[in-house]
Amino acid sequence: MFRNAKSSVYVFVALCAMSASAQAPNPYGPPVSVENAKKTAAAALAEARTNNWTMAVAIVDTGGILVYYEKMDNTQIGSADLAIEKARTAVRFKRPSKAFQDLVAGGGAGLRVLHLPGAIPLEGGIPLMIDGQIVGAIGVSGDSGDHDSMCSQAGVATLK
Repeated sequence: MFRNAKSSVYVFVALCAMSASAQAPNPYGPPVSVENAKKTAAAALAEARTNNWTMAVAIVDTGGILVYYEKMDNTQIGSADLAIEKARTAVRFKRPSKAFQDLVAGGGAGLRVLHLPGAIPLEGGIPLMIDGQIVGAIGVSGDSGDHDSMCSQAGVATLK
């Protein structure tokens, strides 16, 4: 029982340590449609192709459930799961997964994020917004974090 209480304290401290501005204040809305998920993924993949990057793209709904997934040929296998987990991180915590990466990079108290269940501290996951509401998230993996993020942002831009 003490172990669970200790874990809860770590999670609470990690969440408190995060910048309040990193969390989107927006409420959750209805889940992203398959049509919008495909459109978002297509834009992310187009950005990858333009730059000769191989990527995996995942779109999840507000509950973190996979709505759409696509992996380009020759994308490293490890990126398959990472794309999904980046998207889940973004939607569950209402912030880009890069916020967690930045905390870990800062060291010290930020390293507590590594114990936060469901938080992948890797850039490339971004919440999807429609009409000021979070409807899901995109996660992209396959290249460097900044390239993954560029592809995610291209996808996010389709829903504005």
